[in-house]
Amino acid sequence: MNKKKGGFTIKKLLYFSTIITLIVFAISFPTTHSFAMNTYDVIYEGIDVSNWQGHINYSEVKNSGIEIVYIKSSQGTNITDAYFKTNYDNAKANGLKIGFYHYVMARSNEEAIKEAEYFATVISDTSPDCKLAMDFENFGNLNKEEINSISKTFLEKTKELTGKDMIIYSDAYNAKNTFSQELADTYPLWLAEYGVERPTENINWNSWTGFQYTNSGRINGIPARVDRDKFTNGIFLSNTDSIPSSNNNTNEIEYYTVKRGNTLSEIARWYGTTVNEIAGLNRIRNVNLIITRRSIKNRYNKNI
Repeated sequence: MNKKKGGFTIKKLLYFSTIITLIVFAISFPTTHSFAMNTYDVIYEGIDVSNWQGHINYSEVKNSGIEIVYIKSSQGTNITDAYFKTNYDNAKANGLKIGFYHYVMARSNEEAIKEAEYFATVISDTSPDCKLAMDFENFGNLNKEEINSISKTFLEKTKELTGKDMIIYSDAYNAKNTFSQELADTYPLWLAEYGVERPTENINWNSWTGFQYTNSGRINGIPARVDRDKFTNGIFLSNTDSIPSSNNNTNEIEYYTVKRGNTLSEIARWYGTTVNEIAGLNRIRNVNLIITRRSIKNRYNKNI
């Protein structure tokens, strides 16, 4: 019996109907929970560097296909990466897109503000192309609420001082278990997850803007292993004007009058500097002995 209809058999129509149903089902109920990149088409190859990589030949780096370089600028309230300025100048000179990251060590909101001020001071008068990154991964004895409060304070203060948008760098575990939904809703994510083709974690963010996929990359022009990254268009700043000079001018000298019970380490912490720095400026031979009512000069604005 001939069961053709419009040139197709009923069997073929049922076959194609089943295929269409399966496609619709697959679209409606995806079988994977893969963590997507942000909704952009372009992926940029990147690296992130610090003093650990030593002297870098950025001409060779660019010829290797790298387009974006994130540079460690600072840590805590008194550590500037030894290669920060060299990395910035040479990467810029070779036409690479630049971002900066600061390694946070704060244990309170007050310290977070000081670190933001220091970060802004170090990178003042530079012109980054990419969002400024907070690298907060060593939490000590802080609880989750304290970590998120410190993070929010640092991120907001840095943006206030620099006028630049911020991004959070985090591994997959902390992006899922530590950083809050509030932060995830406010700041893009630069995610570190190794050994996978694309991130697969079910975390507070629903997309990534940066993806650090290995810490043992090899790139021509870099003598040591280096972190490799992929970035989307969302990494770029809309405002690439030069970062204004900070009010916390590290060359400005201020004086503090020593009070009974003060120690150099305590004063150094207030000023975001070191005991050795203060001792050198004031020719103090015994750092364990300071004289009450003596005026001590410091290079940093005081926060006491």
